[in-house]
Amino acid sequence: MWLPTRIAVTLTLPSSSSLVNARLLPSFSPITRGFPISGFLSFSTKFTTFSNKMAWNGVRNDLAVENKCGVVLPASESYVEQACDALRVGKVIAVPTDTLYGFACDACSSEAVNRIYEIKGRKHTSPLAICVGDVLEIKRFADTEHLPDGLLESLLPGPVTVVLKRGESSILEKSLNPGLDSIGVRVPDYDFIRIVARGLGSALALTSANPSGQPSSVSIKDFENLWEHCAFVYDGGVLPSGRAGSTVVDLTKIGKYKILRPGSAEVETVEILKRHSLEEETTTT
Repeated sequence: MWLPTRIAVTLTLPSSSSLVNARLLPSFSPITRGFPISGFLSFSTKFTTFSNKMAWNGVRNDLAVENKCGVVLPASESYVEQACDALRVGKVIAVPTDTLYGFACDACSSEAVNRIYEIKGRKHTSPLAICVGDVLEIKRFADTEHLPDGLLESLLPGPVTVVLKRGESSILEKSLNPGLDSIGVRVPDYDFIRIVARGLGSALALTSANPSGQPSSVSIKDFENLWEHCAFVYDGGVLPSGRAGSTVVDLTKIGKYKILRPGSAEVETVEILKRHSLEEETTTT
């Protein structure tokens, strides 16, 4: 049975209604945590000892589990603020999506983007996708004017990555996928990551949470050896979609589409594309 080496619990002091964040070692002596979390206070005070069993028998999603390799938190709205704070200072977090677990960072931070490449052992020639909170946000980062009305809203949110031209008005940093004039964009059908993107007010650079060339992750245990590189690892349980990842479709050409990766929703995606009168791009020899 896997047990945490440390347990973070939220306590209410008798003298105040404020919530405080305490870290408990096996000796149950509270310590403060180095990483600042907005809205919480670190404290050192004497309080009544309670048993390991009582601490662990609470609902797991109400506990933050910290071990020597990083911090695991539930993928719930209660922890969005911590995620945004970490992203704003250039940190990488691990998050569940509607397909796989992914590494995410601020797409406008070249330092953070480079960190993702280092964690995965990935070549910089392999592009990263971005994730935004809502379909309407896509036009800030890519050219959508040539697409049929309602197409993006029919595809997204969902397990689809749409590849679009960046366009002259894109606010993306040039350091993201240098040399490419297109960008893959996701709006996952998963509330947590979308709320994080909204809170950040920018796009997230997003890629699968696994070493380059290795199987993708459908649970946080699949990439446990990489936790130490993340400010936070957000646990959404075992994802049900399998390891196929999102369906990647190129929509850079007017009236055309090209499936670049079948992924987990190819059939449904093609049906939507054809319904909007797009034709499959054929390869000429």
